Amino acid sequence: MRDLERKFGRYAIPNLSMVLVILYAVGYVLQLVAGGLFPFLTLNPYAILHGQVWRLVTWLLIPPEAGNVFFVMIMLFFYYSIGTSLERTWGTFRYNVFIFTGILLTILFSFIWMGVSFMLGSEALSMFGPEAYFGSYSILFSTYYINMSIFMAYALTFPNAVVLLMFFIPIQVRWLGIIDAVYLIYQFIVYGGASRYAILAAFINIGILWLTRGGWSRVSPSQVHRRAAFRRNVREGSQAARTIHRCAICGRTEKDNPGLEFRYCSKCEDNYEYCSDHLFTHVHVRHGETPRMIP
Repeated sequence: MRDLERKFGRYAIPNLSMVLVILYAVGYVLQLVAGGLFPFLTLNPYAILHGQVWRLVTWLLIPPEAGNVFFVMIMLFFYYSIGTSLERTWGTFRYNVFIFTGILLTILFSFIWMGVSFMLGSEALSMFGPEAYFGSYSILFSTYYINMSIFMAYALTFPNAVVLLMFFIPIQVRWLGIIDAVYLIYQFIVYGGASRYAILAAFINIGILWLTRGGWSRVSPSQVHRRAAFRRNVREGSQAARTIHRCAICGRTEKDNPGLEFRYCSKCEDNYEYCSDHLFTHVHVRHGETPRMIP
């Protein structure tokens, strides 16, 4: 990861969470004023292979959830907040990698879903035809599961963080992350179809994060704090242990006795320094000899 960051880090998009929130906001506006456009924006792999390549990007405009304006504003602020926290903790490049990996996996699994559907030859596919079939179910490949994976990543990174459930119930994020994962597993088992492939893409993205936990954990808040404290202690210890003068005979420094005076002996061939107690009581050494007192 560090090698990739050195090579491609300059291409990372800063404040990517704001970009995602803006896309969601545009999607909500389109839903309100031009809902009929949505069927032409979805991640429909069949339509993409038939020339509608814009769908590789426009599906990101489809908001993860629908609701009233108040709920939408809270949701957008919440995802911006946790995304910004992850980017600040992981770094811009690592956060970009996580988000774009989730996006690419979702696109990949939409095509896998199409291929498996043709191989299995489902009854609905035969009845309605591929254009209508894939057009109907492609809406399930939305940013909903991308955001679920972002929240699970947040729970892994900040397990002890506390949020107010329903605005007044304090609960640790770790438990919400577990509930999130259990709910996705439930959807995977019960819903099936296209949803199963979208959920699988989200879990694989989290799995990649977990498998690279060695590199990822080094940028977790606890590890960042631990390393900063360690460096501070080492720096303070080094400064405390640093001395200017040291006697070549007794080893005392100005920290041992601030009243000691130190001088270099002009008759010693090497640059040896002596305290006032041993300046005139040592044997003048030649090059390579060890300083010692006069017998």
